[in-house]
Amino acid sequence: MTQENDDLTIQIEDVSRWTPHEDQHGQGILLHTTRGDIHTIVHSNPDSDYRTNKAIVFVWGARGGFDGPAGGIYGRLAEELKYEVTSIRIDYRLPNVIAECVLDTMAALSFLSATGHADVALVGHSFGGAVVIAAAPFSPMVKAVAALSSQTYGASNAGAVSPRPLLLAHGGADTRLPPSCSEQIYEWANEPKEIVIYPGAEHGLVECEDELHDMLRRWLVDKLSEADSAT
Repeated sequence: MTQENDDLTIQIEDVSRWTPHEDQHGQGILLHTTRGDIHTIVHSNPDSDYRTNKAIVFVWGARGGFDGPAGGIYGRLAEELKYEVTSIRIDYRLPNVIAECVLDTMAALSFLSATGHADVALVGHSFGGAVVIAAAPFSPMVKAVAALSSQTYGASNAGAVSPRPLLLAHGGADTRLPPSCSEQIYEWANEPKEIVIYPGAEHGLVECEDELHDMLRRWLVDKLSEADSAT
């Protein structure tokens, strides 16, 4: 399984199990690649007779990790949706190196392809927002992209996400990356695109946790269902 990003390549050589911390739901899957090991947590239907071709890749900020913003929204969504959508949460090999983190995302897409998935949504927060925007144009598997509290650095190719739908969500009181970052990305992007600003919410989006959860869950299910119907 190989994915390329300009002159960079990554190939999965083997896959093994690892044990996540006890507070993490999901199955630890270690992707052994030509650029190093990628720790991931996969959430899928425990009924092996049921297969879905839909999946979500979740990536976090510049420090890496699995949980995501809003009090660990990634793990919650992945568990809630596992009976209809497979999810893979990625901890970067080299956090804060955008090209390498894009390659980690591409490796996850290769893993999903090899396990029978075809329609994938990418979700990233902060630094991860730029990662998923940068990664999306490199794979026809990607059918939707959601960037939460995204930085602009690395996201200037947002126009190339189209014709995939792009969702931008940001806290109106974010002082680390102001909402103008998502507004700038929105200007760069082509249709279909939408932006949601949560007044009073800061960078971690804890203040709008419930609203974000409901909106993002609905948006992901809708966009993956539309992609499945089109396929």
